Amino acid sequence: MTEANANDILVRFRDVQKSYDGESLIVKQLNLDIRKGEFLTLLGPSGSGKTTSLMMLAGFETPTAGEILLGGRSLNRVPPHKRDIGMVFQNYALFPHMTVAQNLAFPLKVRRLDKTDIAERVKRALAMVQLEKFAQRYPGQLSGGQQQRVALARALVFEPQLVLMDEPLGALDKQLREHMQIEIKHLHERLGVTVVYVTHDQSEALTMSDRVAVFHHGEIQQIDTPEGLYEHPRNTFVANFIGENNRLSGKLLSRDGERCTVGLDSGECIEAMAVHDAAPGQPVSLSIRPERVSLGAGSEGSHNRFSGRIREFIYLGDHVRIRLEACGNSQFIVKQPIAQLDASLSVGDVIPLTWHVEHVRALDPTVVAE
Repeated sequence: MTEANANDILVRFRDVQKSYDGESLIVKQLNLDIRKGEFLTLLGPSGSGKTTSLMMLAGFETPTAGEILLGGRSLNRVPPHKRDIGMVFQNYALFPHMTVAQNLAFPLKVRRLDKTDIAERVKRALAMVQLEKFAQRYPGQLSGGQQQRVALARALVFEPQLVLMDEPLGALDKQLREHMQIEIKHLHERLGVTVVYVTHDQSEALTMSDRVAVFHHGEIQQIDTPEGLYEHPRNTFVANFIGENNRLSGKLLSRDGERCTVGLDSGECIEAMAVHDAAPGQPVSLSIRPERVSLGAGSEGSHNRFSGRIREFIYLGDHVRIRLEACGNSQFIVKQPIAQLDASLSVGDVIPLTWHVEHVRALDPTVVAE
């Protein structure tokens, strides 16, 4: 890493481990650089280590081994209130006996700012989250979305270099959650503050982040842009966890550079991108996104041409999910925009399927007992 690049790093996890019982590691050997000004999401299922990693950065948990640095300074012995980090929780953690303005002023008073400066910063923070008219209300008089905005403003009011968010939208209904995702994203773009965000919601991670770190069993499986994770998953776990995915099991028959041929258990041969480093004869799992499969006789030049029997149509407004029996998989899904759907198709029809080689990836074999 060059010196210029090193100056772009705000947070650095170096060989960080966390164990609660001295035996099993909740976080294993975490090495992660977080860039200044980026929106990084830690994504993963429950127990994957993402929240523990965030809590170690906040100072609410202590690493069992390794070191966490903020701006080049070790945080290992720095208490939470001296880390210059803003924090937003799912339950808002607002003081119920204080008005909105008093809640926002609190972190500034703790830092001993003068009254004029406090008033100015509170006013600016309220404007930032469009709650100027609610300054004298109490949290109990606000809706969930408004309370979340206050919590956000309170985390930003003292202008920290880093803001941590732990499932902050989990308590909101779907529509409000989606609205707040865009609001937080726009706020981040405007302020340029570094955000580390924890969620188990994959669509939230894809919508909001510059980069996403996918956690599983205490390790980062892949860290990439949302598009990189979705289009180029490095292993079966990432392919299955991010978005919808058709999985087919088979054995590697041959490999030629980046491409390979896989023989399915059901007899078909598929040409795919060789991601997993398997030798001929070894098992692999194929990953194909439902929207990358073409129905009908199109894509004449495609090497991957098969047929499938339609089992079910699932109408979702803007698109239809078609469940087929194809390539030995009775749950093979194809997504079609409603405008492109052939209205003459019906359950029981056998239709041609095609997909391009670059849209199917040969990954590590699927582990059934996960």
